[in-house]
Amino acid sequence: MVYCAEMVSYAVNGERSQSVHKRKRMDGAASPSVEALTPAQQRQAARHRKQKLMSKLSDSGFEEDLMSSPIPSPFRTDVPPLHPDQQKPGQLSCWYLQYGDIGFKIQREKEAQFHPCKSLVRQPQLTEEARCTLVSWLIQVHRHFRLSFECCCLAVNITDRFLASTPVAADCFQLLGVSALLLASKQVEMCSPQISHLLSLCCDAFTKEQLCNLECLILRRLNFRLDAPTLAFFLDYYTNCIEAAQLVPESTCGDRFQRPRRCSHLAQKVCELTLADYAFNKYPPSLTAGCALRIASKLLKTEQGLAAVQSQEDQWDSFVNDLCTKAAQPPDSPLAMKDHSFAEDQANLAAECKDNLRLLVSLNQEALAQIE
Repeated sequence: MVYCAEMVSYAVNGERSQSVHKRKRMDGAASPSVEALTPAQQRQAARHRKQKLMSKLSDSGFEEDLMSSPIPSPFRTDVPPLHPDQQKPGQLSCWYLQYGDIGFKIQREKEAQFHPCKSLVRQPQLTEEARCTLVSWLIQVHRHFRLSFECCCLAVNITDRFLASTPVAADCFQLLGVSALLLASKQVEMCSPQISHLLSLCCDAFTKEQLCNLECLILRRLNFRLDAPTLAFFLDYYTNCIEAAQLVPESTCGDRFQRPRRCSHLAQKVCELTLADYAFNKYPPSLTAGCALRIASKLLKTEQGLAAVQSQEDQWDSFVNDLCTKAAQPPDSPLAMKDHSFAEDQANLAAECKDNLRLLVSLNQEALAQIE
C-alpha cells in the first residue's frame, strides 16, 4: 500500500530530474551564435521556437504563459459561462429539449459504473476528515473561478474514482484535487482556469510539471472516461421536468417559474453539503439529487407558508414526490425487474438517504439560511 503511494509521488516528482538533465544536455550543445544571423533569420528562428513550444505545451494548458500579459485579466470576463442557473425562468435546457427522458435513462444505466462507493478503503494516509477538507476547498475554488456546479461535481467524482484505484500520499492530496478540477473544467467548461492561478491557490507548493504528470496519471487510471453522471445532471433534469410540467397557458401565477429555480438553487446547496460528507458516497447521485430536491421543496414551503394557492402547492409537491420516487426506482434491467429484494433494498436506501439529508440540513441551517 505504501509502495503504491510512493509510486504516485514518483509520478509527480520523478520525471522532473530527467527533464532537468535533458535541459542541461541541450544547453551544453553547440548552437549558432545569434550575432551570425541576420535580423530576418533571428525573427524566423524566434517564431519557430515559439511555435514549437506551443505545440508541446498546448495539450497541458501551458500556452497561457506565452499569451498572458504582466497584469492578469479578471477571470472569465471575455466569455460568460453558460450555466443552468443563469437561464431565464421557464426556459428549458437545450439538452433536455433534445434528449429528455432518453438522456436520463442513459445516465441512469451507466451510473453504477462511475459511482465509487468506498473510495477511501485503499487509502492508508487519508481520512474522511481530510477528504471533507479537500472537497470543501474545491467548492470554494470552483466558485472563485465561476465554474459550473457540474464541473465541481465531476471534479469530486474524478477524485473519488482515482482514490478508489490508486493509493495517494497525504502531501499529494491537494494536488490531486487541483488536477481533478482542471480535468473537469476541460471536460465541461468552455474555458479552463489558468494553471498558474490554480497553483497560486495552493501557495505555489507544486509545480506545473507535477500537475501535468499527475493529470496524465489520472487519465490513465480512469481509462480516459470522464463523462460520469453527476449530481448536477440529475438535479438539472428534475428541475427541467418540473418546469416542463408547469408550461400550461391557463396559469396566472407570477411565481410559477421562480419557485422551481429557487427550489433547484436550494437543492444545489444541499448537494454541495453532501459532496463533502463521505457518508453520502454510498448513495447514487440520482437518488441524492431527488431527495435534496424534495427537502428543498419542503423548506421553501415552510418559509413561504400556505396562502390562497393551496391546491397549486399540493400539486407541485406531488410532482416533486413523483420525481423522487422515480429516482429511487432501480434502472431498467431484467435483473432489477425480477429481483423484488433489490427493489426493496432501493426503497430502504432512499428512506435512509432522506433521513440523513434531514440531519445534514438541520446541522447546517445557518449556511442554508444565507441563501436568497
